Amino acid sequence: MTEDSKGRGRRAAGRRRRKPAGRRRALVIAAWSAAAVVLLGGAGLGYFYFKLNGNLKTVDIDQALGTDRPANVDNGSMDILVLGSDSRGGANGAYGQDDGGSARSDTAMIVHLYEGHEKASVVSIPRDTMTSRPECPTGKGKSDPGGKRRQFNEAYTVGGAACAVKTVEKMSGIRMDHYIEVDFTGFKKIIDTLGGVQVTTTKPIKDEYSHLDLPAGPNQLNGEQALGLVRTRHGVGDGGDLGRIQLQQAFIKALIKQVKGVGVFDNPKKLFDLADAGTKALTTDKALGDVKSLAGFAQSLQGIDAQDMQMITLPVTTDALDANRVTPLQKESKMVWDALLADRPIPAEATVNSTGDKSAAGTVVQ
Repeated sequence: MTEDSKGRGRRAAGRRRRKPAGRRRALVIAAWSAAAVVLLGGAGLGYFYFKLNGNLKTVDIDQALGTDRPANVDNGSMDILVLGSDSRGGANGAYGQDDGGSARSDTAMIVHLYEGHEKASVVSIPRDTMTSRPECPTGKGKSDPGGKRRQFNEAYTVGGAACAVKTVEKMSGIRMDHYIEVDFTGFKKIIDTLGGVQVTTTKPIKDEYSHLDLPAGPNQLNGEQALGLVRTRHGVGDGGDLGRIQLQQAFIKALIKQVKGVGVFDNPKKLFDLADAGTKALTTDKALGDVKSLAGFAQSLQGIDAQDMQMITLPVTTDALDANRVTPLQKESKMVWDALLADRPIPAEATVNSTGDKSAAGTVVQ
């Protein structure tokens, strides 16, 4: 093995070469709620690693995409695409049928961990975003040609995780170091194993589509209710995806605050049960595809604080050809991507003209 190939291997495992610095190596994580809990829960399992390996599902993103990817920038940062899949296969069928029976990415977040892993930015991509989709492999030697005007979440339907990653990389110009996916049923089990999540709602939320009925005030959400909350569109705001994204971001912060106080690291059985539920729910890139690698990654990030995360929605506006879709604001979106590429905070002016963060839905959950 050449020195060059060794270097590539190290980066694939999520350890970019960091710039020399006197900063302490703080422990911070930002990821979609279920993935975050699994990573936190996996960090102290010790000899249980090998028992849990068989739970994990993996995809080889590097092999699927080859060299047609953005450059790997060695500035100490890390970028992770986190997807929530709305596949209705298996136990997920209780939530209705997909259009055409195929899975889509119901939730998509780019998690950027800054150099030193002391802070993070999270950029949510609305699933109804109209964007250019590159040619994607679809399996068995075939490919989809893509096009200039395609709905973002269809990338996953067309070509699975690899196409979702390729589409995000095309949009952003940023290479994804890792990929994490969680499905509906797995999310519910994680929350139930954790013992639920407490949130305070500033108004009642009732949505028959997501089976959610919450009074105003403190609520201890079980897995079914938590899933309903992060999926609801009709119970809060204008019934669109942008309001739901803000609910998801508020829920993530509530979840992170609770995980730090529930004592799972002092309860070996609960820790193992949480990791067992989580690893069964996860699909990761190949570099994170064993529990030892996943737990090592988690251990370097487990000190997350909600206040260390900057969370935004990709700057968008109503699509000119379809009022039910959105399209990225080119200038503002470039501000976001340029900031992350340079490992800088996202400037406030990037979201001033965006409809993405204008909804008051995020204030409903505290």
